[in-house]
Amino acid sequence: MVIDDYQGTDPYFGKPFIDVDERREQPSSHRYVHGGFENTDTRFAIYFPDEPVYQGRFFQPLGGGLGGTEFAFVGPLAGVLGGVEACFRLGGYMLESNQGHFGNDLDQRAGNDPGLYGYRASAESARFAKHLATLHYGRPPHHGYVYGGSGGARRSPLCLENAADIYDGALPFMGGGPVAPGKADEPIESVQPTGFGAMFNVRRLLGDKLASVIDAMEPGGSGNPFEGLTTYEREALADLYRLGFPRGAEYMIAQPMGQAAMWCWNADDWKRQDPDYVHAFWNEKGYAGHDTPHLFEGDRIVRFETKVGEVRTAGDIAAEVMRGGPAAGEASSFMAVMSPPEKPIAIRLAGAPQGYLPGAGVRVTSGNAADRQLYVTGLFGDTLLLDGFGADGNAKAADIEPGDSVEVDNDAFLAYCHWHRHHIIAGEKGFDQVIVDNAPIFPQRRPICVPTPFGGHYSAQFEGKLLYMQHTHDTSLWPDQAILYAENVSRHGNPDNFRLQWVENAEHIPPAFLPSSIFPSPSSRLINYSGVIEQGLADLVAWVEEGDVPPASQYQYAGGKLTLPPEAKDRGGIQPVVAASANGASRADVKVDEPVTLVVVAEVPPNAGTIVRVEWDLDGSGTFPVAQDGVDATSTAIRLSTTHAYAKAGTYFPSVRVIAQRDGDVATPHRQIPNLARVRVVVS
Repeated sequence: MVIDDYQGTDPYFGKPFIDVDERREQPSSHRYVHGGFENTDTRFAIYFPDEPVYQGRFFQPLGGGLGGTEFAFVGPLAGVLGGVEACFRLGGYMLESNQGHFGNDLDQRAGNDPGLYGYRASAESARFAKHLATLHYGRPPHHGYVYGGSGGARRSPLCLENAADIYDGALPFMGGGPVAPGKADEPIESVQPTGFGAMFNVRRLLGDKLASVIDAMEPGGSGNPFEGLTTYEREALADLYRLGFPRGAEYMIAQPMGQAAMWCWNADDWKRQDPDYVHAFWNEKGYAGHDTPHLFEGDRIVRFETKVGEVRTAGDIAAEVMRGGPAAGEASSFMAVMSPPEKPIAIRLAGAPQGYLPGAGVRVTSGNAADRQLYVTGLFGDTLLLDGFGADGNAKAADIEPGDSVEVDNDAFLAYCHWHRHHIIAGEKGFDQVIVDNAPIFPQRRPICVPTPFGGHYSAQFEGKLLYMQHTHDTSLWPDQAILYAENVSRHGNPDNFRLQWVENAEHIPPAFLPSSIFPSPSSRLINYSGVIEQGLADLVAWVEEGDVPPASQYQYAGGKLTLPPEAKDRGGIQPVVAASANGASRADVKVDEPVTLVVVAEVPPNAGTIVRVEWDLDGSGTFPVAQDGVDATSTAIRLSTTHAYAKAGTYFPSVRVIAQRDGDVATPHRQIPNLARVRVVVS
C-alpha cells in the first residue's frame, strides 16, 4: 500500500509503501509495520507497543557490520543488544531500517553514497515512522534516540550529527571512525581494518607460540608476552600492541570474527583502489614480501587450482557446532548462527593447497557461479567459510556445485598483513611506530577507503546528547577509536553534550557466542553487556529529557594501552570495580586438597546503585555456580572471601562476577551491570 499523505524530507526517497501491517502478541502486544520507499532499496520495520506501554519516544537501533537488514535486533542477538522488549520497557516504539541497501550489496541507483547508507536512509525511515506514530497514537513522539553496536555504532553518531530534526540522543557502543567536519557524504579511510592486518600477521607468524603469549598476559602470568619469541615475532607483536590492540585479549588473536569479515568485504575494493600494492609487496624493496621472503615460506599460495568437493549450509555448520565438531572451536562459526540455516556459506575442497588458508581468496572459475570472488573468513578442519562484498558476498556459496573449479590464492592477504606499514592514516593513533622525524619509514601507498555502507566522516558536532560506550576488551573495535572521537568533540563540538563510559571486560559480541572450547571459558573471562546497554539508554533518556547528566569514565591512554583507575570513585562510569586475590596475590600455588582463600573486593561508582549479587566460577567453566554469602543488595562496597580446595592437579582460573543494579533490585533480570576479576591457582 502506497502512502500518499506523507511529505518526505529527503528528495532521494520515493513514496513510502507498507507491505505488512498486523497485530502481533510476541514479545508483547504490539502493531507491526513493514515497508520501504519506492525507487530505493531502503526498507524498514516498526513496532508500536500498546498505549499503556508507550510514553512518547522512539528508539532506532542500527544493525552492525555493513547494515543491510531491518531485522538485526529481532534475531539471536535481540535480547543482548537491546531489541523490541528493551525499547518497550523504556517507553518507546522501535524501528529498524536496512540502512539503505540489501545485505552486502549497494542500492543500484545510488551506488557508492556514504551519506545514504551512513544516515540518510535511517533518518528518512525514522521520519516516516514518526508520521505513522502520530496517526497511530494521536500525537507525535516527543523525543527520538538512535543507537547501535559495531557498524551500527559507526553510523549512529552520523545520524545525530546530520539529522537533528529527528534525533535527540545517540548511544553508540563499540564504534569509531575518522573525523572531518563537512565530509559526512565522503568515503572514509579506517584505521581498524589496518590494525586487523597486523593482528592476522601475529596469528600467522606465532602459530602455537600464541599459547605462551596468552599465558603471560593471563592473571598470575609473567606479564612479558615477548618471552621465547624471535626478533621478527617480537616486532610483529609490538606493532600490534602499539596500534592499540587491547591487553588481556590475546586469546582472541587466534579467534578472528568481524576482523576476518572486514577483510572479505574490503579485499576486492582495496585491490581496485590500489591495484599495484600486491605486486609491489612481492617485488619491490621496502616491502616484507620482497625483502624477507623466508618469512612466508610454507604459507604462500599462488593460484592453486582445484575443485569443490562439497558445499555446506549454515545449518550444517551450526549442527557441527552443537555436536562439538571442528566448527565448535572457531569464533567465526558465529556467522553460521546469524545466517538462515538453508544458506550455502562454506565449501570443502576436493584437493587442498599446502599453505595458509585463512584469508585466502577463492575464485570460482566454472559452473553457475563462475567469476565469483570470495574469501576464507573461517576455517573449520577442511571446511572453508566464505564471504565477500556486494552480490558475491550476498550469494556466498549459493549456486556452487561439487566439481566446480576454483582458484585459491593468498598473495593479497599476506600483503594485507603488512598494510599498516604502507597506509599511514593522518590523525589516527598508533602510527608513530612507523614514522621518524615526521617521515614514514616504509614506502607509502595511496589512501584507501572502506566500503561506503560504513558511512562518511564524523563532524563531532551535534545538538543532542551522545553517550558513547566503548568496550575495553573489544578486539574488533579497539579502545583508541572512542578516544579519537572524544578528542574531536573537544576540538570541534560541545563537550557538555558528550560522555564516554568504558565497559570493562566486554568483547565485541557476548561471551555466549564465542567458542566453548576456549579455556578458560569466554563466560569466565567476559561479561554479558546487555544490561549495560539498556541502562545506558535509560540514562540517555534521563539526560535528554530531565537534564540528569550521566557520569563519564576517567582513563589514561599511552603507547596503545588503555589504563583505568583502580578505585570506583576515581574511575566513574556505571560499572562496579572488581579485584580478586588468591591467598593474597594474583597467583596461588597449592597442593591437591589444600584450601585456597579467594577474596573479592568491589565497589560501585557514586550514584550507580548497589551490589545485588556476587558469584564464583571456581574452575573456569563459565557457569558461576557458587553464590557468595553476605550480599544483601544494600552495599555499594564489599570485601568478601570464600575458600576452596581442588581435588585434581592442574592450573585453574577462578573468576568472580559482581553485579550491580541501579535500584538495588535483586529480582529483576534487567539493567544488571556486571564486572569480574580473575586469579590463577596452580595445583600440584
